[in-house]
Amino acid sequence: MATTVSETGKRVASGACASPTMWSAADLGGLALSETNSIPTRSPAPAARVDGFDLWDMWPIERADGTLPRFDGAAFWMILTAPAAADPDSRHAIARIRLASERDGRWTLHQPVFPDGFTPGDREWSGSAVLDEEKGELTVYFTAAGRRGSSMATLEQRLFEARCRFSEADGAVILSDWSKPVESVEADGKDYMIANQITGVGGEILGFRDPGFFRDPASGRSFLFLTGSCAKSPSRWTGVIGVAEAIGAEGSGWRLLPPVLSAAGFNNELERPHMRVVDGRYYLFWSTQRKVFAASGSSGPTGLYGAVSDGPLGPFMFLNGHGLIAANPVDAPAQEYSWWVMDDLRVIGFADFPRVADPATLTTAQLRRERFAGYPAPFFRIALDGGTSRVVV
Repeated sequence: MATTVSETGKRVASGACASPTMWSAADLGGLALSETNSIPTRSPAPAARVDGFDLWDMWPIERADGTLPRFDGAAFWMILTAPAAADPDSRHAIARIRLASERDGRWTLHQPVFPDGFTPGDREWSGSAVLDEEKGELTVYFTAAGRRGSSMATLEQRLFEARCRFSEADGAVILSDWSKPVESVEADGKDYMIANQITGVGGEILGFRDPGFFRDPASGRSFLFLTGSCAKSPSRWTGVIGVAEAIGAEGSGWRLLPPVLSAAGFNNELERPHMRVVDGRYYLFWSTQRKVFAASGSSGPTGLYGAVSDGPLGPFMFLNGHGLIAANPVDAPAQEYSWWVMDDLRVIGFADFPRVADPATLTTAQLRRERFAGYPAPFFRIALDGGTSRVVV
């Protein structure tokens, strides 16, 4: 895919998604793994599992400014869950969002977020959650995967939001008086492929998912960052980070904007994008896996990646020159995944296959079941200094 250089010195696509910052194999030329960009090796912790459930992607209930409310010391989270089946890879087809609470590193799983039969998909995938404490109102942005009532589980992905009353007492949360789910924004088929596949191969599916809420403290404007697929790329690898901007106050609708970052031709999935402001700079974070980089050319490790800008829409500079913030350890390349960076720069993902040296050897459901962790991984912390980052566990 041809690129040009803009007046800011950033590479932008020529004839591809409308002028996003481009991430390519050339950016990985200076990448070398070290203690400053690697997560320490962790041993499996079977006691951390919730009996009968697999847990993975998680996000906190936050205020609109990104800060974390606590209730008698506990923070409330949303987490993807599924009953533990013979093959943990099957969990994505039956995923449901549940509440969880964390206090001093200890986790408790609570009830499903949504009432039975409430959401328009036949399962629920990742998003974000914003609490207005003054109003006692919670807004949940989420991915509706598939269609409720469908005879088969498809890979269709749509972005929805719903509001409810939020109350907490004695460590329990009550979510009530739900509004009807509203589709936040639709893929346009112009900048973003419409993610409506019937079937697909893991790592090669289209994306229009993972709405991550962000309010710009400088302008007051609100955005939803999302995992998307570039509609203008002929490549099999079409990953972009997309964005929509609120029209007026939240609840008045969203306007889809062109992608802000593209890895078309290089990587297929820039997952769970979200943004933080640190010392006046805007940091965009995403997760990706080694297996979703293009088969030819350089590939990065499974890890947390990021870029920095002077504004929420870029152009962006890749942290450390290549984008990698925190990789899984070399001796456990699938140790954990799907990270969320908190406002205090603590980071959390879910424990995937700790102490597995080569995930490609997990060729049967039994092996995957034996080695899959499926619980929140321990927090670690990062430090940010302009265009550089480091792991500071």
